[in-house]
Amino acid sequence: MRRRRLLGLTAAGTLGAAAGCLSGGDAADDGDAAADSDGASGGDADGESESTGDGGSGDGEDGSAWPTGTYADYETTTVTVEGTDGAEHGSVTAALADTRDKRFLGLSDAESLPEDGGMLFVYDAPKDSLTYVMREMDFGIDIVYVDGDRKIVAIHNAPEPGPNEDGEEQRYPGSGQYVLEVPYEWTDRHGVSVGDSLAFDL
Repeated sequence: MRRRRLLGLTAAGTLGAAAGCLSGGDAADDGDAAADSDGASGGDADGESESTGDGGSGDGEDGSAWPTGTYADYETTTVTVEGTDGAEHGSVTAALADTRDKRFLGLSDAESLPEDGGMLFVYDAPKDSLTYVMREMDFGIDIVYVDGDRKIVAIHNAPEPGPNEDGEEQRYPGSGQYVLEVPYEWTDRHGVSVGDSLAFDL
């Protein structure tokens, strides 16, 4: 059974940030589907859901292309993580979830994510409060919150929901203008931490 991720927008004062529906909020606000309870692991509490999937423009280390399938026509960008000393920690080809519908879907239609693949959720402006959930996800991911200056402000290792779980109770709060989703414990393997920054072109 496929699991979906939703990005939930929980801040009452935050406008236009619906990245997945966590509790049936306004999915039309921002169109993000990250980790909310409505779907993908990266959804907003306003009712948008996002899912992780593979598909795409680059060949992953395991030979799979990303993004593919549902995500094959998504625009992509290379996201590179740089440490506070300027050293590169790693990079992924990220499918862009930059519309409300794409943020709502998130990675929920993906069965897996290659090691060098990810999804970058893009908001028009920074959001004070976002919540991503692992709704209907089939695999674990890392959820990385990034502020408007592209600095990492929070990192969550979000494991795959258990056999009798739908992921709705797995909530990962944060804030920022961008949310990067990468394979589970990718940030640990690459030594990524809060305070590092992302480099990417939109």
